[in-house]
Amino acid sequence: MTQPLPSGPSGSAVLVVGAGDATGGAIARRFAREGLVACVTRRSADKLAPLVERIRAEGGVAHGFASDARREDEVTALFAKIEAEIAPIDVLVFNIGANVRFGITDTTERVYRKVWEMAALAGFLVGREAARVMRPRGRGTILFTGATASLRGGAGYAAFAGAKHALRALAQSMARELGPQGIHVAHTVIDGAIDTEFIASNFPERYALKAQDGILDPEAIAESYWQLHCQPRSAWTHELDLRPWMETF
Repeated sequence: MTQPLPSGPSGSAVLVVGAGDATGGAIARRFAREGLVACVTRRSADKLAPLVERIRAEGGVAHGFASDARREDEVTALFAKIEAEIAPIDVLVFNIGANVRFGITDTTERVYRKVWEMAALAGFLVGREAARVMRPRGRGTILFTGATASLRGGAGYAAFAGAKHALRALAQSMARELGPQGIHVAHTVIDGAIDTEFIASNFPERYALKAQDGILDPEAIAESYWQLHCQPRSAWTHELDLRPWMETF
């Protein structure tokens, strides 16, 4: 397996865009344990404090940034700051969700546009900037978090499925363009409920399946992301499905 560079100014960084309390945070912590500097973003910096503190308490290096991935100027400034002041970005993880459910006649232009901006436009902006810094170095990993809606639309999910389909197409196009240049681009299909406070509070009957390994463990998702990063280029995975053993598909 490939070995990450040591942490610090001359090492390498993982940038997790959408470092929430569950999956995104677990991914950042997993890469930090391997010595990468964890750079994590959300629109609110205050919400990042517990994650940054936990990574540091576990012996890792972490920096939190308030950044709106839908804003081109904020994205370019974020990449420039990390590259200049912290470490080269060797791994980008785009982990913004944007899952909403509205019937088609109740889906407003504002809802559709906002979901597209969060899940598709933002993915393009950060993916493009990652390509710009990784391509001259001839290496890097770009991981996009998808969903069931990346593969098929469902009743009430026109906005979400449209955005996630677009993100998947972006990942495919980038993989074909950047793979020959040494950059591994992969798209994950997260198919199932994840062990989060949202699921516990709103879907208690689904959350009860946790005892049977019936919902996705964020730590297990993070492990799969790390394995994607470690793959040799002779056997790169582009798309990886992750779901509990009891999930139908």
